[in-house]
Amino acid sequence: MNLKIEYSALSLDTSKRNRKEIDQDIEAVELLINKHLSEPYSVYVYRFFLNNWPELCLMAKCGGKLVGSIISKVETHRDVRLRGYIGMLAVEEKFRGRGIAKQLIGKSLDIMIAKGCDEIILETEVVNKKALRLYEGFGFVRVKRLYRYYMNKHDALQADTSNYEKSLH
Repeated sequence: MNLKIEYSALSLDTSKRNRKEIDQDIEAVELLINKHLSEPYSVYVYRFFLNNWPELCLMAKCGGKLVGSIISKVETHRDVRLRGYIGMLAVEEKFRGRGIAKQLIGKSLDIMIAKGCDEIILETEVVNKKALRLYEGFGFVRVKRLYRYYMNKHDALQADTSNYEKSLH
């Protein structure tokens, strides 16, 4: 089955969309992330990312329904580097294996690189082998193990991608 997936950044522009539509997208992103990640996030975490970097909240929709999302940010690190950070990524289970996560990651990386990021980092659970393979396919390299990082007591692996090349996606 060939489904049409549409990708877009979250728009907070009230001159183009009404407040209800914006709030529905934010709520859908929050529900999707909370459903699929082991770590619960407060509404304040979402608002921090979405209000500061809405162009880095990318959504994948099928028939108008949210089926995947990635939330990232770009900040100065130690007053020297511009660092991109992938904070959250989730895809509905029945839509996995269709390249949606790859598209979301690739689009997010491209935006961060266009903004001038020197490095891009992320953390993921050590036990999430599929996520580790996915990120490694984009050139992420494991750089640090963070013991008992998550609330479920799982360790995290921190990875960065100084080796990312656009040709990988």
